[in-house]
Amino acid sequence: MNLSPTLRRLAQASALLCAAWLAGCGSTGTVPGQLSNATPGRDKAATAPPRPSNAGTARDYRRDAARHIYEINAQRIYEGKLPPMLYAIGTLEVNVDAGGKVVSMHWMRAPQHAPEVIAEIERTVLAASPFPVATKLGKVTYTDTWLWDKGGRFQLDTLSEGQL
Repeated sequence: MNLSPTLRRLAQASALLCAAWLAGCGSTGTVPGQLSNATPGRDKAATAPPRPSNAGTARDYRRDAARHIYEINAQRIYEGKLPPMLYAIGTLEVNVDAGGKVVSMHWMRAPQHAPEVIAEIERTVLAASPFPVATKLGKVTYTDTWLWDKGGRFQLDTLSEGQL
């Protein structure tokens, strides 16, 4: 069926409103902008060390680090395309030692309007340590952008599915 762009946007907006209403029916009490009660950490057994990274550059390592964070936080990842308006966006630089341990973090662009998101992202990164060992690089510094929705779910720019 061919719809005009205006009708298509109206249909998409209606679908989003219905989904939001239905999601509210089973609400856990999370207020927009408030973080979910999900605790950052490992969804899987904490005993298994992460797979080593064979990345040759920090940019390549970023993909392995993002996958590692996604594996540990599967229930917190926003599935599909992100909404057009996000609650918070922040760019974080992470320094990882030769053993995969996070040694420091530096905000290149912090979401100052959402200090609770800043703290949650930092907790999430620390809980994900150790990261994959960069076998070719030793210690590595990588940067990624965190895309955060109002419900406390996120995508990393490296693995993002884009926006509506």
